[in-house]
Amino acid sequence: MTRRQRTLLLALVALIVVAVLAFWLLRKPAPAPTAGATPATAKGAAPARPALTVSVAKPEQSELNVTLAANGNVAAWQEAIVGSESNGLRLAEVRVNVGDVVKKGQVLAVFSPETVNADVAQARASLAEAKATAADAAGNAARARTLAQTGALSQQQINQYQTTEQTAKARVEAAEAVLAAQQVRGRNTRVLAPDDGVISARTATVGSVVAAGTELFKLIRQGRLEWRAEVTSAELGRIAVGTPATVQSASGAQVQGTVRSIAPTVDPQTRNALVYVDIPNVLQNTGIKAGMFASGDFQLGRSNALTVPQAAIVPRDGFNHLLLLQPDNRVSQLKVQTGRRVGERVEILTKLPADAQVVVQGAGFLNDGDLVRVSAAEGKP
Repeated sequence: MTRRQRTLLLALVALIVVAVLAFWLLRKPAPAPTAGATPATAKGAAPARPALTVSVAKPEQSELNVTLAANGNVAAWQEAIVGSESNGLRLAEVRVNVGDVVKKGQVLAVFSPETVNADVAQARASLAEAKATAADAAGNAARARTLAQTGALSQQQINQYQTTEQTAKARVEAAEAVLAAQQVRGRNTRVLAPDDGVISARTATVGSVVAAGTELFKLIRQGRLEWRAEVTSAELGRIAVGTPATVQSASGAQVQGTVRSIAPTVDPQTRNALVYVDIPNVLQNTGIKAGMFASGDFQLGRSNALTVPQAAIVPRDGFNHLLLLQPDNRVSQLKVQTGRRVGERVEILTKLPADAQVVVQGAGFLNDGDLVRVSAAEGKP
């Protein structure tokens, strides 16, 4: 490095040192903050911003139904078994099928009547023969009684004629009884419905030869079903005959019924009693069938209740909560106990402040102490 270059380098270093010293000497110190003031407040802190815009509502007094829930099976009110009264006859015709509505006395099936007709004809012939024999015996007995005064016949002979007459009359009565029995068999070739109702099962088959007493059909009498609800012994006293009930099947179908009777005993194993609820008109209640399991509610009356919109209920940590609006527009979280639900409103069993306002829209997004802005539609500034 030459002498000239060293001189220029020293001059440059000296210039940089002078510039740095001048900067530090000319810089003004910042004023010390006042006692108790934070940097934010020293510059003027911005107001806190609301976490959410919400809507609020006041709890309302409503009149709700008092109900008692129960479960049970749906069964036929009474199921009649229609069987054969004839023995060894061929089934010639079946006129109904499962689901058909029948009237009392309606013909359900017909057996082949040829054999029975022949037996009826034979019984009529036997009766005619017995009547002829009886008429002849009666004439002989009458003549014998006429000759009793003349002494032409002995008393023994007269008694024989009278005995023959009485025997012939008895044979006529026996023949009449046989004919009546055969006529009953003839009527039994037509299977009749014992009551109004709906055919629930059919085992009758055309061409089969069945014995007397064989089941041919099952009939739901008068088309009535019943819900056999199981109610605990502690709640049984709240239900009376005539209490209305709403029955709901697993498919969601609902039907209205009425308590017909209450079982006089309680099951010692389950401590439950059966309550029988009439479900009329099985054909119209297409969603309720015999053999179904169904749930339902007994309508026990009405009572006043404090309710809030369902959207205001916030489930957290296994409990239900309400968020109450405070005068400073902050919310406070309150754990509550809920009761009945009707439509979009829920009964609150926990006592609330008289002027309480609960957050409805947006309640699920807030925490205890959050600042909120109330929607202008609520009339809140």
